[in-house]
Amino acid sequence: MPKTHRIAVIQGDGTGPEVMREGLKVLRAAAGRFGLSLEFNDYDLGGERYLRTGEVLPDSVLDELRQHQAIYLSAIGHPDVKPGVLEKGILLRLRFELDQYINLRPVKLFAGVKSPLANKGPEHIDFVVVRENTEGLYAGAGGTLKKGTPDEVAIQESINTRKGVERCLRYAFDLAKTRPRKKLTLVGKTNVLTFAFDLWERAFNEVGARDYADVARNYHHVDACCMYMVMAPEMYDVIVTDNMFGDIITDVGAIIQGGLGISASGNLNPTPGGVSMFEPVGGSAPQYTGQNVINPLACINAGAMLLRHLGETAAADTIDKAVEKVCGELPGLNIGETGKGTDEIGDRVAQLVAG
Repeated sequence: MPKTHRIAVIQGDGTGPEVMREGLKVLRAAAGRFGLSLEFNDYDLGGERYLRTGEVLPDSVLDELRQHQAIYLSAIGHPDVKPGVLEKGILLRLRFELDQYINLRPVKLFAGVKSPLANKGPEHIDFVVVRENTEGLYAGAGGTLKKGTPDEVAIQESINTRKGVERCLRYAFDLAKTRPRKKLTLVGKTNVLTFAFDLWERAFNEVGARDYADVARNYHHVDACCMYMVMAPEMYDVIVTDNMFGDIITDVGAIIQGGLGISASGNLNPTPGGVSMFEPVGGSAPQYTGQNVINPLACINAGAMLLRHLGETAAADTIDKAVEKVCGELPGLNIGETGKGTDEIGDRVAQLVAG
């Protein structure tokens, strides 16, 4: 009997349930072809629940999520809920409570997809960003003084620990070792943020020299990185960086690989027994709810990442190949450009995955 993978499903807000429907369709097709045992458990989390009950993420639900091998999340965000309530209460809380200390963002241009970068093809855009996911400016350290007055003060502190930095770096080095080019670039701002990135740079060089001599390493300032990602993305193989800079440069990566319609993300706790979460990069797009126009490929790609994390490599590779084929069949990947409905795209990928 195959091992049963228990997967928590959060369909979220807006068009989230529409793309999740297609993501689950593809995972079920993969399960049928490869004999996988996938148990999906739905959790009602998001804007509608908050407006209905006042609850964001109850402790009892969090305890249940801990009992799963992975979380499959669509999109969180509701126009009637103040920005920050759901993002901090669900997304950030899950990352911190489940110690999902790695944010993994593949940036890969599939054949048949047009990048906005002139003269750049799949051979130029194929790298991965490893972002530290539980420290930095997102740790929530700081506060305000005299709020609402002319003397108001707001402080947001970046928290960087040797443990947090080093475990992120080791994950990135280990990943780089598995790739043909075996190259790791640290992205930071050592010339201005001299305390935080002194720690990052020292740990990067110490760990690299001691334990990863076979991995080539170099350093770029974050502003230079943004420029190089647009000008010469082929110079990157694996990038490692802190929470804030990672948040910014991965959106650049999403666009150069074809847009939010295809970009997926993993929030990982790589330790044994850790619970990781996988999601499309784009938001809930509530203005398009029910119109069947959102591209589900990003959610489908997140499902492939989920399977690969669970060790189901053959099934994940098959989904990747199916998505690449479908990308070549579509005229565009953004809203209203595909020429196909959300459900039609999901049906086509599922058909290819089923074999």
